Amino acid sequence: MTVTRTFDLLERYEKNFDKDEALAVKRLGKWHSWSTREYIDACYEVACGLLEMGFRKGDKILTVTNNRPEWNFVDHGMSMCGIIHVPVYASLGEDEYAYIVNHAEVNMVLVSDKKLYQKLRLASKGSLAEKHIYTFDEVEGAPNWRTITEAGKKNRKKREQELEEIKRSVSEKDFTSLLYTSGTTGDPKGVMLSHENLVRNFIAAAGIFRLQPEERYLSILPLCHVGGRMGNYQTQYSGTGIYYAESMGAFVTAMKEIRANGFDAVPRVLEKVYDNIMAKGRQLDGIKKKIFLWAVRLGSRYDAHGRNSWWYNKKLAFADKMIFSKWREALGGEVRLVGCGGASLQPDLEKLFWAAGVKVINMYGLTETSPIVTISNPDHGKFKLGTVGSLIDGVEVKIAGDGEILCRGHNVMIGYYKDDALTAQLMDEEGWFHTGDIGHLQESKFLAVTDRKKEIFKLSNGKFIAPQVIEGKFKQSELIDNMMVVGENKKFASALVLPEFESLGKWADSRNVVFSSRDELICMPEVQMHMQNEIGLYNKKVGEHERILRFRLVSDNWSPESGELSPTLKLKRKVINEKYRQLIESIYLQ
Repeated sequence: MTVTRTFDLLERYEKNFDKDEALAVKRLGKWHSWSTREYIDACYEVACGLLEMGFRKGDKILTVTNNRPEWNFVDHGMSMCGIIHVPVYASLGEDEYAYIVNHAEVNMVLVSDKKLYQKLRLASKGSLAEKHIYTFDEVEGAPNWRTITEAGKKNRKKREQELEEIKRSVSEKDFTSLLYTSGTTGDPKGVMLSHENLVRNFIAAAGIFRLQPEERYLSILPLCHVGGRMGNYQTQYSGTGIYYAESMGAFVTAMKEIRANGFDAVPRVLEKVYDNIMAKGRQLDGIKKKIFLWAVRLGSRYDAHGRNSWWYNKKLAFADKMIFSKWREALGGEVRLVGCGGASLQPDLEKLFWAAGVKVINMYGLTETSPIVTISNPDHGKFKLGTVGSLIDGVEVKIAGDGEILCRGHNVMIGYYKDDALTAQLMDEEGWFHTGDIGHLQESKFLAVTDRKKEIFKLSNGKFIAPQVIEGKFKQSELIDNMMVVGENKKFASALVLPEFESLGKWADSRNVVFSSRDELICMPEVQMHMQNEIGLYNKKVGEHERILRFRLVSDNWSPESGELSPTLKLKRKVINEKYRQLIESIYLQ
């Protein structure tokens, strides 16, 4: 059947994929699953329950939860009723929730647990949603979401005809979801997406991933993230079983348990996988360590276009038998692809994963583009490593005079909610959406993205600095967990560096450097010199004006919860600049 609205996935699933395990989640150490029939029934019970409770087409319901099958039940249930889904990250502060609840004029809130229930109760005071806050988990004293499904189950026959009439009235052009951008500065913006925006995007992705009904896909990106949501939909479109780990941190364990064929990620997740593999490899000794490091160097020279020499391929086969097969086994043994988006992945890492038999399907897009603009097609001759792929059908790209990427097509949002001025500012009269990203086309069709337009800055000598590119290269070091390049209007570039403390601590222990805390460790002269040497090595990989001439080590964890990172693990530069303002100033006082 033809899918034109998100909830059409249910009819397609019912017709083509009769599965005992359509969706599954791990809770308290045990996997729980739903069959195709149970999945579809749950969606209809939510829809009928919402109608029975008096909710109507055009109302808005906010969800704040970790990844779980129930997200799909309420998502499709709302969609069938013409209710607008407002999925939001679980890592926001009370003020941010209050802003969204009131700005979106939310009628109901669904949250996962006790902590979020308490936070959203306070955030929803005085709003339309104040009396309709439900939890997915059992929370003492809190209304549970089963109130909705029980009302739907009891009144399904009574409400089915009404529901079918509403479904028929829903157009592919209708506004179906309001997504608030995580934002690295200012208040979040509400992005209005239509059924067409989402559907044509996930169908395009499904044609590239070509997942099979018998395969298993681990969903780790938050479902409120447009990329995680797209992956969730395209996996259902292919009939592939979807599994949700207990947390993003537990995804390696989950990969092993379900022997997943693929998963979704942002570059930071792949960087962490790489860091863990390299840390274990460096603990080897003798010939094993030499073979490991040789295989890594070999993999970083991989060419996915069949241009590797016969001798290279022979060596790669040996490296696969000795090293790369063990990498795949550590991820369950069946993994063959990763969907990656949200930021730029370092080309060396991309090549290494491909050499190891794991195809990284790079994508580019934004919340405002639903999200895919371009995607890497793994077919021979249809992609280029180091780029984010080529256009999906029905989408156009052009590069403005200043290097900004402009996009036009069915993927571009309806507009910003309650902000016509901003919509007009970023969507011109010819329909081009101004992405704010800088990039260029290679071979006239493969898009390379270099940085965010607003994050590029100029040194006092007039040289431009694209910080993301530099940071990505330095984060390949086993000693650097994260960093932020600074130096706008200064003579040279510098950086705040968050060390990878496990690796740094092992180095210190090996040299009998005694320390009692992170703060003490980063102040030690031996550590400062060691980090200086490491930064010197990576300075050789960037241009002369891009070199990090001075740095400051920091001991704090950077995370979405503490505020330095967005929910998609991007640096919140404004927050970090303010938090470390005096430390940054001290760099240039020397």
